[in-house]
Amino acid sequence: MVLVFLPSKRPWPASLAGINIGRMTITFITGANKGLGRETARRLIECGHTVLVGARNREQGEEAAAALCARYVPIDVTDDASVAAAAANVAEQEGSIDVLINNAGVHGPVGDPSDLTAADARAIFDVNVIGVVRTTTAFLPLLRRSDDPLIVNVSSGMGSLALTHDPSRPESHVVAPLYTSSKAALTMLTTQYAKALKGIRVNAADPGYTATDLNGHSGPQTVTEGTDAIVALATEGSSAGTGRFVSRHGEIPWSS
Repeated sequence: MVLVFLPSKRPWPASLAGINIGRMTITFITGANKGLGRETARRLIECGHTVLVGARNREQGEEAAAALCARYVPIDVTDDASVAAAAANVAEQEGSIDVLINNAGVHGPVGDPSDLTAADARAIFDVNVIGVVRTTTAFLPLLRRSDDPLIVNVSSGMGSLALTHDPSRPESHVVAPLYTSSKAALTMLTTQYAKALKGIRVNAADPGYTATDLNGHSGPQTVTEGTDAIVALATEGSSAGTGRFVSRHGEIPWSS
């Protein structure tokens, strides 16, 4: 029997050139029931990954998993017991994972910060930062069973001091105090994990201003364009390095 592999009719962006699609990889994605997470899942499945759709909403998670031919794993990144149960579920079913994509995120209040409360801040940081810590810690034992473990944190240029002060950039025209500060914290958290977790690559992705529920679908990028950096990081070779911040246009200096 001769197997013939035909080139895809859908061109990949230049940033995805050279991706490894031959290796079966198990990837767990939080917030994968919609938006960037769901599109990331779809594209990685196209690349040959076994994808686990992590989502808090069971109905939406099961629907997404069924549509994508993936497996749904319940997870609420703000709840210790839920995250522990998700890791136990994967340990029992798959035994390990190769890639953890911390995608779940919330936006929070926009505009005048005069009325912000500690509860507002706690709600945003509990998902965007503490949720990443909670999930990463729970899944580290599963990642350490992989020959090439990788963590991708979905951050944002909205957390960049340089980009949010550059009048030519859309990031500079938005006032979202809690979202921006949480993403700044997440990019720094990424560098610290990258330094400390020996043998595990840890990188951050900036999707760019993408049309999703998070911004009322106001972004100029499609959800596919918004996942370019995430997919590129999740599919590149083990020699690509750690502690990097990547957009669909290339690497972003940490000083930016």
